[in-house]
Amino acid sequence: MTNILVVDDIKENLLLFKAILESANYCVYFAQSGKDAISRLENLKYPAIDIILLDVMMPDMTGFEVCKHLKHNPRTAKIPVIFVTALVDEPNETLGFEAGGVDYITKPISAARVLARVKNHLSLVRFEELESTRLLIIQKLGRAAEYKNNETGYHVIRMSHYSRLLGLAYGLSDIDADILFHAAAMHDVGKIGTPDHILLKPGALDESEWNIMKLHPIIGAEIIGDHDIPLLKAARDIALTHHEKWDGSGYPFGLAGEEIPLFGRIVAIADVFDALTSCRSYKDSWSLTDTCQAIADGAGLQFDPTLVALFLQPQMLEKVKQVQIDWQESHPNDRSSSCA
Repeated sequence: MTNILVVDDIKENLLLFKAILESANYCVYFAQSGKDAISRLENLKYPAIDIILLDVMMPDMTGFEVCKHLKHNPRTAKIPVIFVTALVDEPNETLGFEAGGVDYITKPISAARVLARVKNHLSLVRFEELESTRLLIIQKLGRAAEYKNNETGYHVIRMSHYSRLLGLAYGLSDIDADILFHAAAMHDVGKIGTPDHILLKPGALDESEWNIMKLHPIIGAEIIGDHDIPLLKAARDIALTHHEKWDGSGYPFGLAGEEIPLFGRIVAIADVFDALTSCRSYKDSWSLTDTCQAIADGAGLQFDPTLVALFLQPQMLEKVKQVQIDWQESHPNDRSSSCA
């Protein structure tokens, strides 16, 4: 059931909204002042409210003042607010949007207009909820792969941040860089399907074991599936190709150069960089200087040389160091150093 709160100081307006909204099977609640609405919302006297229709001109508090108050409270900040007003001039519209409103319904009230606006904004809310759920599932699957691989807790977070930074340096838009950030978390999800006796073996893998290990990109792609959704498409590309190498010697397909999707080439650098600079049960962390040298030595062989040059720029490395500080592990043998 969708719950709508209507705030208006005039009883006749409330009754009109009740008739309109209940005709579309919405559950309608009322408040006859801004202060009453704030009090009831903040004290949880309503069920969860999905959207608020808020009159602008009220005697105790204007709708703009009420909206500002709600947007400063984390409990109510995400509820969409549609203003209801006879004031249709541009300055008042600007004030409403600055206060945090998402739309206007003008008086006199039209049933068709009210239902269309409410439906549109509820659809946006549902879409955002779906996107949030999708991101959460991806993040949880990424973490599941890290637990399976016995990796440190923050590896997937750090390498995702490195990937986003490198993507922005390459020229990706903010939207594409955010997709890369979230999709990078799924890079090793295929290891969920790798047998423990291989994944957790303390020594070197023999040839047959290594051949099984090299299947995890394909398993990851199968877990994610083949979708048109940009985030899942990016996650699949990354899972499938982040072990390919620029010179064609990688796996699983031996792709070379720009045959490897851009996101896979970016994540390859971010993943190796974090693996080298992180402590593991079987090794100490490398210094930043040695790691940078290893990345540089891999340019044109393992890594895209253009991306390597961008990653090793001083301004990029400063941002990388900040990520390391923000998401550092708590290992006694961690060592901090600089790339100079």
